[in-house]
Amino acid sequence: DGKIYDAYVIYPRSYTNEANFVEYFVYQLMPDILENKCGYKLCIYGRDIYPGEDTASAIEKRMQKSRRLIILLTHQLINCKEPAYDQHIALYNALIQNDAKVILLEMETIGTYEKLQESLRFIIKQQGTVKWKEQHTVHPQSSNSKFWKQVRYHMPMMLKSS
Repeated sequence: DGKIYDAYVIYPRSYTNEANFVEYFVYQLMPDILENKCGYKLCIYGRDIYPGEDTASAIEKRMQKSRRLIILLTHQLINCKEPAYDQHIALYNALIQNDAKVILLEMETIGTYEKLQESLRFIIKQQGTVKWKEQHTVHPQSSNSKFWKQVRYHMPMMLKSS
């Protein structure tokens, strides 16, 4: 299908302490479980987009080469006045061009979804979210936890190479 990545990961980028868990999740846990243990290939901003590249076009190209878009829902992402460029492009691709499936990971209890962009609310209404719950963190490295099983359910089918 010409895709290089199984998923492009969209997460709130910030320089505050709350971001530490999200960054740990994005740069450590996700690659450990989804890449190392399950064999998927992720595209993560800050790891797979290189310094000196035109960020906007790099993001668009990487998304076009991804089978899924994973968006981490956090209060920070929701309360952000100006959604990140990659979030705009992702939602546009998913809803208008309909060429990428979105996986929403609810990293903290969001409660009501009123503050979310309408496009995100639409996706939630259609397919729901995969919720990260504290009990998952007992063995977050276990690829067999309920959370990771749900994430894998939404990921593209792994093609067995013979």
